[in-house]
Amino acid sequence: MKRIQLRQIAHARSGDKGDSSNVGLLANNKEAYEIIKKEVTAERVKEHFKSLVKGNVERYELPNLLGLNFILRNSLGGGGSESLRNDAQGKTHGQALLLMEIEVPDDLEVEPLKMN
Repeated sequence: MKRIQLRQIAHARSGDKGDSSNVGLLANNKEAYEIIKKEVTAERVKEHFKSLVKGNVERYELPNLLGLNFILRNSLGGGGSESLRNDAQGKTHGQALLLMEIEVPDDLEVEPLKMN
């Protein structure tokens, strides 16, 4: 087994509604989806965002899209007009989730990490 960042096998989009953010995580292929489905639980996502998420994290599976959707409750400090946070709309939460590290089989082909 090896550790990789989610960004090597998936991409993400995120947004908001009130004080909750929404993160869609989409696997690059079926094999990656099966790994993500096992590794990226609601509990792990809550732990990854522990400094931001004050409520529950809900996970929804979207197998036809090879994706997972997460709702991060009470994660925006009150939402766009109430919060003093830099990202009160949750636009960067998808990119932040892609930094999460997970375990994958050694033989899984992954995108190399690019230094920007």
